[in-house]
Amino acid sequence: METIVEKEKQIFNVQAIRADFPILSTMVNGKPLVYFDNGATSQKPQVVIDSFVNYYSYTNANIHRGVHHLSQMATDAYEVARAKVKDFIHAKSSNEIIFTKGTTESINLVAQTWGRNYLKPGDEIVITAMEHHANIVPWQMVCEQTGAVLKVIPMDENGELILEEAEKIIGLRTRMLAVMHVSNALGTINPIGQLMDMAKKVGALILIDGAQAVPHFKVDVQALDCDFYVFSAHKMFGPSGVGILYGKEKILSEIPPYQGGGDMIKTVTFEKTSYNEVPFKFEAGTPNIEGGIAIGVAIDYLNALNHEEVLKYENNLLQYGTLALQSIEEVKFIGKALQKVPVISFNIEGLHPYDVGFILDKQGIAVRTGHHCAQPVMDFFKVPGTIRASFAFYNTIDEIDSMIAAIHLAKKMLK
Repeated sequence: METIVEKEKQIFNVQAIRADFPILSTMVNGKPLVYFDNGATSQKPQVVIDSFVNYYSYTNANIHRGVHHLSQMATDAYEVARAKVKDFIHAKSSNEIIFTKGTTESINLVAQTWGRNYLKPGDEIVITAMEHHANIVPWQMVCEQTGAVLKVIPMDENGELILEEAEKIIGLRTRMLAVMHVSNALGTINPIGQLMDMAKKVGALILIDGAQAVPHFKVDVQALDCDFYVFSAHKMFGPSGVGILYGKEKILSEIPPYQGGGDMIKTVTFEKTSYNEVPFKFEAGTPNIEGGIAIGVAIDYLNALNHEEVLKYENNLLQYGTLALQSIEEVKFIGKALQKVPVISFNIEGLHPYDVGFILDKQGIAVRTGHHCAQPVMDFFKVPGTIRASFAFYNTIDEIDSMIAAIHLAKKMLK
């Protein structure tokens, strides 16, 4: 194990990467911060942090509405960022990139525009048993509004979807397949291609929740040929309060706006309003301008990394962390999928995950404990919650060793 680790260290200079993230030098309870909660939100490199100061110092103005110099500068920077997102996920056009508040709003936008206008009683929306609440509740709401029916693809004890059951569930009444690319609670990488093939055979649209995928591997929406792809900036080393909805331009042009107000209009009279073109039709009001610009900076940062090296390094963290936790007899893994991102969900027999998380925090180690906004997953595994260690490319083997030592301490203190 150590030989593999040393080889990976030679390939990937993690200490140089860590120097880009000022928060990683923080001390917590007198201990160096070990941040293993990247599935909830990632830390930010200095260049992303600096972009906020630069915007407010030199560019602050509203966009799309002014002819003065600052407004033009802000508009240009915002639209350049949109183009960077387009290139990052390989969309055809910047018109297919809608800025939102986050993944959750992106899904709600599709549910309340496409869903409310096209779903009829008896139509079916298909999701999976491992979905985040953000990809469950909006569809439940639109089912109540339209009379549509929600169907769920089950998973097995390894935390992998049962494709034989998916083939039975995705049928002629299926209008939308909404599925997460990667499970936030388990780390499972879902077989998106096979699921999409089933949906396309019956003419259903496809929405992919990529919130946990985009931080770890490259996404090409044209190669996927999905209808919608959604994700958040804050999980990919960018700011909070910024999300992306990718949608095929033809579909976005046909569905109605989500909200009314400034910038999504062409003309307004008391008798009638005509709407703007995409993407602006879905961006009512003053947006999170500085956040939109910052996601472009985050993309630049990610593009400057060697993607293959990052993948190898993160996989090494996953392998090492899994083996290290296996050495603790009482550890029970929740989700053992063969294809995973660097997320490990586990419990310690006889101990509540919250108690373990509390002790780990006292040692400076940040893990996530609870249901991870995926209560049906916890119900399936019959646990109140799990301890989730989610790694990023700035984490280290030494940090994993610190977590293992802290778990041993927690066992002594709590048993």
